[in-house]
Amino acid sequence: MEQAQNLSPLHFDHKLGLFGDHENKENLLKISEIKDLSIFQIAKFKKSSIEIEKVTINQLNLPTESLKVSHNQETRVLWTGPDTWLIISKKIDLKDEIYKSIRDEDFAITDISQSRAVLQISGVNAKNVLKKGSPINFNENMFKPNNCVNTTYNGINILIDYLDDQPFCFNLYALRSFGGSFYHSITDSSLEYGYEAVSYT
Repeated sequence: MEQAQNLSPLHFDHKLGLFGDHENKENLLKISEIKDLSIFQIAKFKKSSIEIEKVTINQLNLPTESLKVSHNQETRVLWTGPDTWLIISKKIDLKDEIYKSIRDEDFAITDISQSRAVLQISGVNAKNVLKKGSPINFNENMFKPNNCVNTTYNGINILIDYLDDQPFCFNLYALRSFGGSFYHSITDSSLEYGYEAVSYT
């Protein structure tokens, strides 16, 4: 019997092409699905006496301030709550690196890689698209590159990871079960600007 193919969360939703008001426009929005990420949540136990400032994973510190992200070319570490972080990477051996760096006596370590749908939206109007559905303050002095925040988008719980502002670029995480609804909510909000659905590179 053939083994069933693993389908990405947005396999049936993300279709490549040009959409919306795209004619005779430059700098269209780009929307892509990011696949095959390793995503681990780690949460420090209250009873643990470990000093967070001394912990590094893939040579990255765990941010101790709200909204902050530490990163290198391969991995991003997102502060998502008090003593709670997401470790996100393309590295297939991320799990091994985590367990080499921290002990499960100090942290609850949970692999949530298969439970998230992940979009990237970039372009000069990317922030405007997010403003349509999210209540967070996107002012430059409040939300900056390498910040992250849990929020909602048209009633769907999401996590926004702000990558860059030249041009604007965001990675967006939603529960897999809401992936299709979230995708269509984002793309519907992008139609007035015109967007290109592309493969992630």
